[in-house]
Amino acid sequence: MNIEHKQKIEELLQPLLEDGKYFIADIKVSLSRLNSKVTVLIDTDEGIGIDECTDISRKLGKELDEIMPDKYTLEVSSPGTDFPLKSERMYRKNIGRSLKVVLKDGSEIKGKLEGLANQEITLIEDKKRTGKAKNDPIEPINIPLENIKEAQVIISFK
Repeated sequence: MNIEHKQKIEELLQPLLEDGKYFIADIKVSLSRLNSKVTVLIDTDEGIGIDECTDISRKLGKELDEIMPDKYTLEVSSPGTDFPLKSERMYRKNIGRSLKVVLKDGSEIKGKLEGLANQEITLIEDKKRTGKAKNDPIEPINIPLENIKEAQVIISFK
């Protein structure tokens, strides 16, 4: 991935984010002689619609035409529910949902995201998966963001 292209795309996106209404979840750039691809994942605290993605794509495309190689594909969409949480804003948006958190030491914790403060998340561990008795008190676990390798929302089909 070309870091300069990614930074330039981020700069071009800033005026389109409507003073923080939208946030960048991820930018991926893969350059190729035949057809380069730019993928931009954006979101809002309430979620983003296809019309909003289309509008940002159209505006960004005009700007990208000046800096990208001959042929490229631009994809602007929202991060899927299986997309790893990468920013405080993404964690905050998912408070109340169940997460699978993999720590940098390789251990894994599953539980409900209760909050985010001072660069750490608070989880209530899932008793079913920890083997604790029903009557055991549940203690919240505070995990510094810097100790998290990856966190994803657990999709429930209940």
